[in-house]
Amino acid sequence: VPTVPIPAGWISAEAPPVPTAPATALLDRLTVAAPDPARPDYRRDEFGDGWSYDRSSGCNVREYVLMTESRTPPSMGHKCRPLSGDWVSIYDGVATSDPADLEIDHVVALSEAWRSGAWRWSAARREAFANDLIDPGSLVAVTTRSNRSKGDSSPDQWLPEAPGSRCTYVEAWIRIKSRWDLSLSPAEKSTLVQVLAGC
Repeated sequence: VPTVPIPAGWISAEAPPVPTAPATALLDRLTVAAPDPARPDYRRDEFGDGWSYDRSSGCNVREYVLMTESRTPPSMGHKCRPLSGDWVSIYDGVATSDPADLEIDHVVALSEAWRSGAWRWSAARREAFANDLIDPGSLVAVTTRSNRSKGDSSPDQWLPEAPGSRCTYVEAWIRIKSRWDLSLSPAEKSTLVQVLAGC
């Protein structure tokens, strides 16, 4: 996988360090709680105006993820626009060379993060979460079909079709929730424990 430096402007002071403990240890420390009924309704613009853009490189976050997840160096157009590459969607195992086949998914959806505690955050912290590149498991390039299938579901409601991806997926989910201090529902934790037991 090509190594592409993260533009300095995207490394937010609001982004916590990526935890290095095993997923089982992180899961044990996560808070289990039902969503707070007093929280305001979710709105996408609470997490900023779409993907962050870096003026110095001409890249946005979508383009950066496509560049870093292509298994071979992608063919590039103007500035940071990938024209073709070699991608495999982790959710369903589908391979493609066309970036138009792919969407960039927040592994922990923004609305799920909102329900799990992000509604209490500052606007800057929410924007850092939405554009996080420090943990490469936070944002993934996946097929449109698999992304729409997942929606804003938690693991008790949806898991990747590709069985070999499930361990990677739940480990990333736990790491993200731990890193950003987001809660789990009881059903969510039960599913995570069950999947991890088979990893």
